[in-house]
Amino acid sequence: MSAVKIGSAPARAMSRLRPNALWLAAPGLLFLAVFFVWPVAQLLGLSAVDPDSGALSASSYQRIAATDVYLRVLGITFRIAGWTALWSLLVAYPLAYWLARLPDMFRGRMLLFVMVPFWTSYLVKTFAWMLILGRTGVINSLLTGAGVADQPLSLINNQFGVMVGMVHAMVPLAVMTMLPVMTGIDRRLVQAAQTLGAAPVRAFWLVYFKLSLPGVAAAGLLVFISSLGFFIVPAFLGGRQETMLAQLIITQVQELLNWSFAGALSAMMLAAALVSCVVYDRVFGLSTIAGGAAQVGTGRIRDLGLAILSVVAGAAAKLADVVRAVLGKTICARLLPGFCWLVIAFLVLPTLLVIPIAFTSSQFLQFPPPGYGLSWFETYFSSPLWIQATIRSFIVAFVTALAATAIGGFTALALANSRTRWGGLIFAFFLAPMIVPRIVIAVGLFYLFARMGLIATDVGLVIGHTVLAIPFTLVTIAAVLKTYDQRLDQAAATLGANRVRTLTGITIPLVKGGLVAAFLFAFITSFDELTIAIFVSGGIKTTLPKQMWDDMILQLNPTLAAVSVVVLVIVTAMLLVAERFRSSPSSRS
Repeated sequence: MSAVKIGSAPARAMSRLRPNALWLAAPGLLFLAVFFVWPVAQLLGLSAVDPDSGALSASSYQRIAATDVYLRVLGITFRIAGWTALWSLLVAYPLAYWLARLPDMFRGRMLLFVMVPFWTSYLVKTFAWMLILGRTGVINSLLTGAGVADQPLSLINNQFGVMVGMVHAMVPLAVMTMLPVMTGIDRRLVQAAQTLGAAPVRAFWLVYFKLSLPGVAAAGLLVFISSLGFFIVPAFLGGRQETMLAQLIITQVQELLNWSFAGALSAMMLAAALVSCVVYDRVFGLSTIAGGAAQVGTGRIRDLGLAILSVVAGAAAKLADVVRAVLGKTICARLLPGFCWLVIAFLVLPTLLVIPIAFTSSQFLQFPPPGYGLSWFETYFSSPLWIQATIRSFIVAFVTALAATAIGGFTALALANSRTRWGGLIFAFFLAPMIVPRIVIAVGLFYLFARMGLIATDVGLVIGHTVLAIPFTLVTIAAVLKTYDQRLDQAAATLGANRVRTLTGITIPLVKGGLVAAFLFAFITSFDELTIAIFVSGGIKTTLPKQMWDDMILQLNPTLAAVSVVVLVIVTAMLLVAERFRSSPSSRS
């Protein structure tokens, strides 16, 4: 009898942790239900209401179907998003494959060349490409100065400029999505294929490539959905022929106050995103988005998809054999590293070119600068408007990071300590703000906050930014908890510690590296965020990205270059600290 009592103590201790662990996710579920699900649902509901009579009506959708310009914008949006996804995958796959083959320590260092562009503000990256591709930009100055071109080339305000800016922004996302899947592939499988007589190139395409397809599909899905809601790049690098759906939504809300039509356009965008997710989930399973294993499913869609991909892999293998025979083994072996370094240069150099322009002594944007000085930094630091925007961005980002880390941390802990069948659904629900286009979330929150009196308030900005930051904190902390030894909590409970004491005395100290990394990632997400700020700031509580947006619309000037350098330094410093904490021994238990 005594043996039974002794043996039952750990079980009783475990019971105090596991059965009700999901209650830790309740605050996050309630927060997202109120400030994510409800605003989006309200916006979609407005799309079915007549703006004049207030009765149910499909007039907004009929207007979209009957007007050529809206259908063309829809087609342009899907076309640009599709081409962005395709080119991003073609550029990112070799880089992700090369990084996956590197030793762990060296891979972590090289990954910074991808992470820094990934977290750098879209405004800063777009501003950099405007300086590079403009009529008086870096490329045209070099070409005309060297006599290669008689007149400046048209590299901006067209589809070429949009695609360059979009691919540059999305390649890091594609790499970060594919890399966890690639690092989990057993290399011995490829070696086994070679042992059985397959050439190295053919073994790669027929074995490794097929195993990496879940990561490729997840990257394509996230890039496509993210591209649907883009408006910064097409607004500054595109022309009228590259107008995207998000730009129309902003116009309908801010200039025309047509909520019904804005809701219909948002519904179209959200429907495209959800259909993409459903198709992807049927083929691979949504768990691969977070770096999980692909779900082996059955059905005609999956069979058809695998058949098509098998044909592509086989054709690529034959083409690779031809290239290898023509160029030779030595040259082919050098192609991959050379291409990857070119991609890294493509990701890093544009933002670095902003630095010398920020120190220019000229009143205009030109490269190379005729002289150097600190006048534009003095303009920035002496401007009350810029300083107030910077301080507000810091305050909002700090509070956002606290809230998002707390919600994401408790949710990750709940999922790690629970074995319920609802875990996967809850995890997908918390990832939803990452999948739903930001412009849809921003417009929905704008409508909700207008009725709650939260427009032009710091509280409204914090709430909106927290919604966007929660997925990043959840994924970061959940990754740390995967390697956390749950027996430590069980031992503490066995010795009499309650849940709060176990959490504060055992769990948090051992995963503090992951918590700090999640905090800093949330801070960067808020500090660089523009979409929510455009609607919620109300033009009064402006943040640093919102102030940059306003200035870029009015006129490009060297002050923007100085501000871009400040943003780049802050983000890079935060990212380096976050990566150090995330890879520290304490974060890996």
